[in-house]
Amino acid sequence: MSSVALSHKAPPARQIAYGDHPDQVCNLHLPADGEGPWPVVVLIHGGFWRWGWDRTLMTPLARDLAGRGFAAWNVEYRRVGQEGGGWPGTFDDAAAAVDFLAELEAVDSTSVVTVGHSAGGHLALWLAARHRIAAGAPGAAPRVRPCAVVSQAGIADLARGAADGLGDGACVALLGGTPRELPERYAAASPAALLPLGVPQVLVHGSRDDIVPPAQSRSHADAASAAGDDVELVEVAGADHFDVVETGHAAWAAVVNRLPRLLA
Repeated sequence: MSSVALSHKAPPARQIAYGDHPDQVCNLHLPADGEGPWPVVVLIHGGFWRWGWDRTLMTPLARDLAGRGFAAWNVEYRRVGQEGGGWPGTFDDAAAAVDFLAELEAVDSTSVVTVGHSAGGHLALWLAARHRIAAGAPGAAPRVRPCAVVSQAGIADLARGAADGLGDGACVALLGGTPRELPERYAAASPAALLPLGVPQVLVHGSRDDIVPPAQSRSHADAASAAGDDVELVEVAGADHFDVVETGHAAWAAVVNRLPRLLA
């Protein structure tokens, strides 16, 4: 059965607030059949952390996951360009959204995988690294810890992203300065600086990605492996930056095929 046909079985998604700001909301997509609590996949959209892109980018993936028997938690957060976005608000929101899973009876908050695309891939990795963050920094002391993470064309190294000028200075805009100016923020915000994460990581990246270069995932895979992490790099030949979030593409199949192992 196709993923589209499966998705049509899912009930409408509930919008649930995890904070007071209009963008501190998530959509909860649940399977139509069976009873919870279900294992949950946290979906985090990209857009270089900037206002103007939102969680609807991940809605097709959320529907597909619900049709496959997973709960999907599609996260919105405050972004650069709106009040409260950037440092530390974007990080506070991502952390609060995941910790809110502990309040939901329909999901198993001990069986959580974070999945994010592009800038969302960075946040997915960062959420899995929160236990490594020093006390007092945004996101420290997680209530809910992911058991695995999937980065889809993600930005794993913010310092390298800043040096390379990714997204016309998106990394610098997110943290409010350069690595030289604000080294403590990069140390707390960049997954590359927080290794080892201590959970399995799957890095899916298209070989033709000209927005976030595959070198971001390749370098992270090498560094994570050297640090002792369980990490798998899936480089999809011929795929571009957006192919990896197409439900009919082999890059998405690579994710859903690994979810049972990651959630086990």
